Amino acid sequence: MVLARTVQGKVQGRIEDGIAVFRGIPFARPPVGPLRFAAPRPPEPWDGTRQALSFGPPPPQAGLPRSSDDWLTVNVWSPDPGGSGLPVMVFVYGGSYLRGTASNPMYDGAGLAAQGVVVVTFNHRVGAEGFAWVDGAPADRGLLDQVAALRWVRDNISAFGGDPDLVTVFGESAGAVGIASLLVMESAAGLFRRAIVQSLSSIFHTPRLARALAAELAAEAAKLPSEAGTPPAAPAVNPAGTDPGRPGETVLARFDPDRLVAAAGELAARIPKEAVRWGPAVAATELPFAPVVDGEVLPRTPWEHPDPGVDLLVMHTRDESRLWTVLSGPGRPGPESYAPHLAEQYRRSFPGVGDDLLHEIAESDWLFRMPAVHLAEAHAGRTFLAELCWSAAGGYGACHGLDIKLLFGAYAVGPGPAQFGERPSDEAVALTAYMRKAWTSFAAGGDPGWPAYDADRRLTLRLDADPAVVPYPEEVSRRIWAGHRFQPLDLPSC
Repeated sequence: MVLARTVQGKVQGRIEDGIAVFRGIPFARPPVGPLRFAAPRPPEPWDGTRQALSFGPPPPQAGLPRSSDDWLTVNVWSPDPGGSGLPVMVFVYGGSYLRGTASNPMYDGAGLAAQGVVVVTFNHRVGAEGFAWVDGAPADRGLLDQVAALRWVRDNISAFGGDPDLVTVFGESAGAVGIASLLVMESAAGLFRRAIVQSLSSIFHTPRLARALAAELAAEAAKLPSEAGTPPAAPAVNPAGTDPGRPGETVLARFDPDRLVAAAGELAARIPKEAVRWGPAVAATELPFAPVVDGEVLPRTPWEHPDPGVDLLVMHTRDESRLWTVLSGPGRPGPESYAPHLAEQYRRSFPGVGDDLLHEIAESDWLFRMPAVHLAEAHAGRTFLAELCWSAAGGYGACHGLDIKLLFGAYAVGPGPAQFGERPSDEAVALTAYMRKAWTSFAAGGDPGWPAYDADRRLTLRLDADPAVVPYPEEVSRRIWAGHRFQPLDLPSC
């Protein structure tokens, strides 16, 4: 067993294969009762020594039961808890804003910690609890949870051997969106020195769209049978400050979290069928939630003046949308759906490419590849760019999420477990070692081992069996999107 002293009290972890591991340490109070839909509050102190041997329960989401309401917890892996000055890497999970938990076996921090860094993972609110619009409550509560976790790291990580002035945040997909958002949030300024953004999505919502989706979510929740969750509570006590009697106001606080999880599933299934109502881009994403550019919590999109004082590493995969092509089959929306003004350019630029592959290329560009490149070009500080080009087994190619599996060495978990066959190849294991060295070197000194990106040379790491530095590989797509500005999605104009 191993002890550490946090601001709130002592915690006891254990040594696992030479790494000190602490799990389930609160970084905020449970967001329930009067604190539901509120900004996170610091945790209460405790007497004695708190056992930190098990992960905290997941936030409300489909398919994962909860044993308690204490969702907001952190986990720490440290190779030297009695030392000092180690680089710190804080991971933010993805999950389309609907799901995600730090207890996922895919996010085991031991492998990275063995490279000489302190690794931190944590839970943040997802779904309606974290991202639905609730009148009278702060927007983007899931992002505020991320800020609160980083404040916990600043105040406590030295007790685990880490340097609070040498913090790198890293994450993939919705986690990358969170990190990119932190780059423009005043509340996050100074909490981290470096950022690694993997498969950044282009999807943000306006308040108008978020409010309409929340109202529809409330309507879905009201229609559900009682077995889908606790029936609506009396609206007299409303922790979100919403007045259910006012037309147009959302009433989400009347429904318990499990009921809203079920309602979100119903809404997500409907959205693709209602392109006229929500707009083709929203219909293509199938997402009832996304970060809201409200002007307060999130003042602007990440492509508008990200913090130049933060070193930045940006990565996307070559075949981002191949994951959904394999899992769901062909026929996903093409450029006409989300970028009609670019559709003809795609057909001219990729002559002879069939519709399904053209849709995959365009969707990969719109959702992940071009947002990543635009962030690299918008960032005025030191920036590095990488593209994963190594192809997984099973026809997945270099698909969305493959990079995070390689980084954590999580070959047998997550979507598409057949990506590595019966066991990982020597190439896959070597890529894991390469990525871990590059990512931890960047966290320690700001240099992942290849030249910085600039608008003239556009040097990019092509991460494959034989990694190489090349001019940006997706130049055709980059030129198509060169004049595009990624704006928050809004309701269609009347």
